[in-house]
Amino acid sequence: MGGPFWAGRESAAWSVPKGEYGPEEEPAAAARREFAEEFGCPVPDGEWVALGEARQSGGKTVTVWALEADLDAASAVPGTFTMEWPRGSGVLREFPEVDRFDWCTPREAAERLVTGQRVFLDRLREHLADGRVTPDQEGA
Repeated sequence: MGGPFWAGRESAAWSVPKGEYGPEEEPAAAARREFAEEFGCPVPDGEWVALGEARQSGGKTVTVWALEADLDAASAVPGTFTMEWPRGSGVLREFPEVDRFDWCTPREAAERLVTGQRVFLDRLREHLADGRVTPDQEGA
């Protein structure tokens, strides 16, 4: 996640690319747009795997897809947003949409993801349990 609230945090502070969309935009189109904004590149080609929806602690519902692709986390260039910081200072600063990008094992991902998004990791493990990849394989 981006901005000064999340910078440098590890445990229960990471998120999948996500964002809001209105009734006129399809969820998949919003996912493509948000991915491009947050990673600085289009969604790689590949088969989208629907991981469903989950309500987050703040009340928003997140819809997530996964796909297998070769993506270099080091080449990601996040978009930015502007906010007043410190709060009440009247100073507007620009922050990256995303603090950091990283690949990690499923076990590390379960620790890093915010609690409300861990269900997507569980659903991905279920999908991968078809024998192509061992769900708890370190380094996967």
